[in-house]
Amino acid sequence: MQIQDLPYPDPGVPDARSGPRFLWWLFRNQLGGQFKALAWGLVHFTSVSSLPFCVGLAIQAVVDRSGGRLALAGGLMALAGTGIALGDTFLHRSAVTNWITAAARVQQLLARKAALLGSALTRRVAAGEVVAVSTGDVEKIGWFVEAVSRFTAAAVTIVLVCVGLVLYQPALGVVVAVGLPVLAVAVLPLLPRATRRADFQREKAGRATELASDTVAGLRVLRGIGGEELFLDRYRRASQEVRHAAVRSARMWALIAAIQVLLPGLLLITVVWYGVHLARDGRITVGELVTAYSSIMLLTYPLRHFEEIAMAYSFSRPSARRAAGVLSLERPTDTDGSRAAEVPSGDLYDPATGLLAPAGRFTAVVCGDPDAAGRLAERLGGHPSQPGTSVRLGGVPLDELPLDTARTAVLVQDKDPVLLSGTLRELLDVPHSGAVGSAEALAAAQCDDVLAALAQGSLDAADPMDALITERGRSLSGGQRQRLALARSLVTDPEVLVLDEPTSAVDSHTEARIAGGLKDLRAGRTTVVFTSSPLLLDRADRVVLVHEGDVTAVGVHRELLHKEPLYRAVVTRETDEEAALRDAAREGRDTGPASPVDALEQIDALEEIEESA
Repeated sequence: MQIQDLPYPDPGVPDARSGPRFLWWLFRNQLGGQFKALAWGLVHFTSVSSLPFCVGLAIQAVVDRSGGRLALAGGLMALAGTGIALGDTFLHRSAVTNWITAAARVQQLLARKAALLGSALTRRVAAGEVVAVSTGDVEKIGWFVEAVSRFTAAAVTIVLVCVGLVLYQPALGVVVAVGLPVLAVAVLPLLPRATRRADFQREKAGRATELASDTVAGLRVLRGIGGEELFLDRYRRASQEVRHAAVRSARMWALIAAIQVLLPGLLLITVVWYGVHLARDGRITVGELVTAYSSIMLLTYPLRHFEEIAMAYSFSRPSARRAAGVLSLERPTDTDGSRAAEVPSGDLYDPATGLLAPAGRFTAVVCGDPDAAGRLAERLGGHPSQPGTSVRLGGVPLDELPLDTARTAVLVQDKDPVLLSGTLRELLDVPHSGAVGSAEALAAAQCDDVLAALAQGSLDAADPMDALITERGRSLSGGQRQRLALARSLVTDPEVLVLDEPTSAVDSHTEARIAGGLKDLRAGRTTVVFTSSPLLLDRADRVVLVHEGDVTAVGVHRELLHKEPLYRAVVTRETDEEAALRDAAREGRDTGPASPVDALEQIDALEEIEESA
């Protein structure tokens, strides 16, 4: 895989059982690129390591006054220089390719998992953690995958040089062959502590990222309550904790780097001291001493890759563990489905609660618990994030359909929809039936003032449809964002549309017009709205009260308001005192009040409650 061939047609199925298994899976899926980098790494490192032999041969030729051997040494040095240049160029090219393609594979896997889980992802993993995994963690994972081949080439080169020195000059070669492995493993006792400090730093950085993400997302609310300084102080403290953790981690890695400089220096001093004594005794030549000395000097270069691979693994291991944690998340149902991918139609029925939404009608659902309403709305879309009985559309279990087919049949808009940045035209450019145009959807959602605000805020856009919407629509009010999201859902014109509190952030006059526009535009289509707004409930063909997971009443709004105390309490926000007053007023009507004034006051209060509904 080359960079120009990205993205992958299929990134594959990762082994997400653990961080090391995920790293090994990535490595196995890049064997071609790894072997290419290994080959060029061997060319580069062996060419570098051959220079001392060439230099030693040249010096000995000068000592012996041999012009032929000097010319041979010059030719070998030119060949080694060519190998260094070619090997370094193509090693860098192959290594960067491995890094980018590994990071791209992980990003595609994360994007696919996010699309599969949908809103359930942020319920199971913090949003800041997801951002950290898809940015910084991806880079660290790619770094380790890329460094493996270079480390392997460096290790093989060191082994070859040690063997060559032993064969070339056994007296000095044995010292080098014993000393280099000691240098390579000398830092191993420090790695666990360095790894723990790196993990701690990453944990603090993830917390700071999550805090920053939450603060930016709620900036409008923070400004409204004057809480900017409070959250700014929290982020300052979190940032300082990250800084302290990073300094402690850097100190440990600085110590490891110092050891990697100190020990080769001591080995070099030992070899020079011992080699000088051997040369004085006539046991080695000057060229052999220079060769051994130069070999140790140049071997410090491949030895640095031992430190790099240790750092890369220490930083990538927690990153891989977090990425594997996200990639291991699954829905409780088979998203590929076991039925043919045919979009069903008919009544929408939930066996768990008994909720029935007849085909082609406007059904409103009243649920006193907002969280329970959100879970029920998600279940109506099929393939929910929590296990349970499958909802049926036209008698077909939605969980047995492929996920994309279930989404085509039933569209669920949750209570906090997200607007992506771009133009309004791009926002409404979604898969649709073609039966509902953008203008119709915007009109039904009462977006006239939103269009005017967008046109006023975008001086370069003559058409409001070309006006830019900022990230998550933060330049708009909550009601404006809600109405644009509703218009986007209406454009799709699905067989079944499920809306969870679609008008909770708009005023009552706008809400009344939305209720009429929604019913008119969705005429003949199945629409389910979770709401406690009397304006929407009064427009519904059928109202269902769900209490503690079961349907307890079915009817129309005005009928339920008078007959169902629980329904009335949810819709009118009636308190216990008001309920007692209502009961007393009714009893007074039946038995005759003791005081006409008290009776009139009770009746007036009763009428106010009913009018508010």
